[in-house]
Order: sequence, then structure tokens, then C-alpha cells
Amino acid sequence: MNSLSDKTAIVTGASSGIGYATAKLYAKAGAKVVVAARREAELNSLVDEITQAGGHAVALAGDVKDENYAKALVDLATGHFGSLDVAFNNAGTMEWMGDTREVQLSEWQDTLNTNLTGAFLGAKHQLPALLEGDSGSLIFTSSFVGYTVGFPQTAAYSASKAGIVGLTQSLAAEFGSQGLRVNALLPGATDTPMGRTFANTPETLAFVEGLYALKRMALPEEIAESALYLASDASSFTTGTALLIDGGVSINRT
Repeated sequence: MNSLSDKTAIVTGASSGIGYATAKLYAKAGAKVVVAARREAELNSLVDEITQAGGHAVALAGDVKDENYAKALVDLATGHFGSLDVAFNNAGTMEWMGDTREVQLSEWQDTLNTNLTGAFLGAKHQLPALLEGDSGSLIFTSSFVGYTVGFPQTAAYSASKAGIVGLTQSLAAEFGSQGLRVNALLPGATDTPMGRTFANTPETLAFVEGLYALKRMALPEEIAESALYLASDASSFTTGTALLIDGGVSINRT
């Protein structure tokens, strides 16, 4: 197992799905974890689960669109655990999808504010603490959508996720000389509550699975393994990468 012993990590979007699985895996690998999301009850349940398994975790509920919340998460990590070594900015939304001609400006802005601006605000406040060490890892969740594949009626989502790749590359170039690695995960369809809002009928699920070379959706735990790789020293020479974990959807034509 890739070790995160003696490291502290922030995981946003941790109340379910990829963030939930990653927080548990980080704790299992030895990290002290600050878990973040809007739903306090789910976060508290996650902390209890990690603690009962012998790990260390604290929770703080809030909205990643709020800059004060971004700062508070860092303050909690450094104040409670003494440092910040890994930040996984995973929170996101795909709520507003449909005919681009009918998308309201407020819907566009909400998607970009959550997916892209929320990631930026997290990074802005995480950077000083991450740079205090000599091997920090900053990770974002992007998507193959808007990067290798274009889907109709996903204009806001695609734009926000493509922007994360640009943000990743810029930060990797800006802070690499100081020992910080910055990477983006690009998952394919994953069996999470958010993923199931799209693949919500047997017919839709069959269509989605058919797009993939592996002919299935990912489990959250499979994506979490790649998030652990990027967080750990196993990826010590990996930075500025858009890491596809997409089951072959980007190359599949069958």
C-alpha cells in the first residue's frame, strides 16, 4: 500500500462517492484526514467510521464556494494535526445539464463557482501550508468530459472541468520548484449518487456502460486508489498531469 504515514490531508466532497472512499483510504494508509462537504451528518458518520477503524479524522461542514470555508479547512488541518501535506479538491456538481440555449446564467455560474472557483479557492488557501513541507501534493478532480470527449448538453460542466486541467498545469509550473506536485484526476462514470443522477434508468445505464472499453462504471474505491497514488511518494516525479481513470472511454470506438 502507498503510505501516507505522518501526513495530513484535506478531502472535499467527502460526504459520499469518490471523496468518501478516498478519505477512508487515506486514513487507512496512515493519514490524518480533514473531511469536508455540505452535509454535516454524513461527515460525522464518516469520522466515526474512520475513528472506529483506528484512524484519525475531523469534519467541518460548509460550501466550497465560500472563501472563508476554504481558509477554515486549512486552519483546522494545521491547528488540529499540525500540518497540511495533501489536499484533494474533489467537491463538484453536475446539477445543471440540458440544452445550452436554455441554461440560465445563474445555473452556469453556480456550476463554475462550485467546480472551478471552489477548487481555486481551496488551492489558494492550501498552498502556503502545503509549501511549508518539501513534498506536498495538491490534487483536483476534473473529468474526461471536456478533455477527451465532448458530450451534448454539458456546456457548464465541461467548461468547469476543462478549466481545472488548466489550473492544474499552471500551479504545477508555478510551484514545482518549491517541491509541490499538482495533478488532476479525470474519472470516468463512477457508481456514486452523483453518477447515478445521469445513469438513472436501466436503458441509460446500459448506454453509459457501452461507451467504455471495460463496459462498466467504476467503483468509487477504484478512483480512490489513484487519488492515493497521487497523494503518496509513489508519484514523487508526477506533476502537471491530467490522469485519466476512465475505463477506456476516451479511446473506445466499440
